[in-house]
Amino acid sequence: MCSVSIHSAEDARRLARRRLPWMVFDYIDGAAGQETGAARNRAALDQITLRPRVLRDVSQRSLESRLFGTATQRPFGIAPMGMCNLSAPGADLMLARLAARFQVPHCVSTVASTAMEDIIEVAQGYAWFQLYFSGDGVGTFKLVERAKAAGYETLVLTVDVPEVGRRPRELRHGFKMPFKIGPRQFVDFALHPQWSVSTLLNGKPRMANFDRPGFDFDRTESRAAATWETLARLRDLWSGNLVVKGVLDVEDAVALKAAGVDGIQVSSHGARQLESAPCPIEALPAIRAAVGTEYPIFFDSGIRSGEDILRALASGADFVFLGRILQFAMAAGGAAGLDRLWEVLGEELSIAMAQTGLRHLESVKTAKVISRFPTDAPR
Repeated sequence: MCSVSIHSAEDARRLARRRLPWMVFDYIDGAAGQETGAARNRAALDQITLRPRVLRDVSQRSLESRLFGTATQRPFGIAPMGMCNLSAPGADLMLARLAARFQVPHCVSTVASTAMEDIIEVAQGYAWFQLYFSGDGVGTFKLVERAKAAGYETLVLTVDVPEVGRRPRELRHGFKMPFKIGPRQFVDFALHPQWSVSTLLNGKPRMANFDRPGFDFDRTESRAAATWETLARLRDLWSGNLVVKGVLDVEDAVALKAAGVDGIQVSSHGARQLESAPCPIEALPAIRAAVGTEYPIFFDSGIRSGEDILRALASGADFVFLGRILQFAMAAGGAAGLDRLWEVLGEELSIAMAQTGLRHLESVKTAKVISRFPTDAPR
């Protein structure tokens, strides 16, 4: 039973803000520039209204979905998030256990704070590996080989970070990995003793995939050298499912499909990269129309509730990935907090399905669930 009161994602965020050092909270919560992109993402989701239906037997509802031909217990999974153990000691493995329990993918970040081999083992195989192309690419392709050896079957190439976006909240705190602790950081940690003591006892969070010889990573290193030739090389090397994450342009989506990519993820990186990027939820319907009804499209950015998940599914997504809010839940209450928020999201989605006359998610794209959309894009 969760010892903290979490009834919504906002509850988790509020509690996390109280418990985390300012530097850590702002690293998780922050966005690019003046954060107008994040605000527009939220506003665009809020503008989508769902169509209530009445006198339909919705007494039995299922949240099951399918992903690359495999059944999942939920239509939402875990987005790649770097340095999750900053939110709570052991956070990566909390997420892995959750993924195994609900048979959903835990997308493991290149810069996870637990080694990719340990995560996929705890996740019982329900894990994807997220890849950044970095520098000249030599280290990148070594990680691909390592992921293959560890048993990963789906690789997610993130392409929307040619350069790391400027996030003023991070910069004001001097956030760096590994930590550089100066007077300001020392005071911040001292004022949040519960987090500081538990982190000290469990070991300083680190980029665990680079702990072994021959692997290194500079978070600030340019990733701008990746090209379509890089993608072709990766496609030749990787025989499993290949997903490209960070797609917001229709032409790019069509080209990626033609290049043999198995699925795309419509995402603005949580508005952490380009402040003036289009809202992913507004880009989604046009991308869906361009690539056809059967091509796998995944979605993330700005999701805060079960109703948001239904909005994304009704707008053209096959599956939705959740990010920051899961870290907030773990910061608020550890594994119990994570389990509680996951339960809340499932309840919210199930209630939204009942209100809109849905018994199962297979019919979401044909049931005309959306009554109003913020753009005139086809859906």
